[in-house]
Amino acid sequence: MKQRLFSTVGVSGTLLAASLATASPVFADEPLRIAEQFGITYLLLHVARDQSLIEKYAAERGVDVDVEWLQLSGGAAVNDALLSGSIDIAGAGVGPLLTVWDRTHGNQNVKGVASLGEFPNFLITNNPEIRTLADISERDRIAVPAVGVSVQSRFLQKAVADAFGNDQFDRLEGNTVALPNPDATAALISGGTEINTHFSAIPFQYQALEHEGVHKITDSYEIMGGPISPTVLYATEAFRADNPEVYAAFLEALEEARTFIEEDPREAAHIYQRLSGTQLDIDFLESIITDEQVSFSLVPHNTFPLAEFLFEVGAIRNEPTSWQDYFFDDIHAWEGS
Repeated sequence: MKQRLFSTVGVSGTLLAASLATASPVFADEPLRIAEQFGITYLLLHVARDQSLIEKYAAERGVDVDVEWLQLSGGAAVNDALLSGSIDIAGAGVGPLLTVWDRTHGNQNVKGVASLGEFPNFLITNNPEIRTLADISERDRIAVPAVGVSVQSRFLQKAVADAFGNDQFDRLEGNTVALPNPDATAALISGGTEINTHFSAIPFQYQALEHEGVHKITDSYEIMGGPISPTVLYATEAFRADNPEVYAAFLEALEEARTFIEEDPREAAHIYQRLSGTQLDIDFLESIITDEQVSFSLVPHNTFPLAEFLFEVGAIRNEPTSWQDYFFDDIHAWEGS
């Protein structure tokens, strides 16, 4: 028989406390709604989904939760869904997190839950004339998941500012086009569209680079001076406050998923292949998961320099003093940055 669903909104602390005291599940009408995007970047969520880890840890806390997984494209769409109440936990870049943290400061108070890991993002092109940012002309089009908001857009802005000055940080904004990573990859490989450059993500960037004529211009690790956690999870303050047991179960599920990937990367590759429907082979996927530049740590790393940059150029109005300002205090004891 299908389980009834735990509501992620409007469950009172009294009801939750009573349910825990009697060890009875909490039932309601709505699922826990989690938004993810495309790529191995979201592997922690794929493993948690495949292994029913959120349900497992919620049940241990006396909560019966059904999880609904939504796939969106681009940080702007994810942020709109979160602020409209269409989702409860958002998976997107640290750029969109900083945008929505700034936008909701003092009201909905959106903050980060955890990182999804450290992954390099490559700026790649099929245009042989482009070797540096200075070579990009007004005719070139750069695909990003969300124009001006996605973490790839923010990396591009930082690279441009470093090359030409902070007052020029948005000089390539007019070149960018919003396109999901799978579609942008196909466009780059085919060479038959206006898209000739793509600020990509794993596994898509490696897939594209296997094709003749596609090469890398720069990457996020070079731009940020080292590994960075580009993709994170975040939620509203109200969701966290109203659903402490589900929130705690979610963090526990992420930790078990991290351990699972570390101990059995090949099975994690199978999970990604199965849930994403990708045609990429297992050896290729496993090689990405075990790449020395890739980590599935929950601890956010090297995000604060990007936050400082966005404040300096006026992209966000509220000045963060540390990474802890835009992440919930559950993880403040971690050695993040």
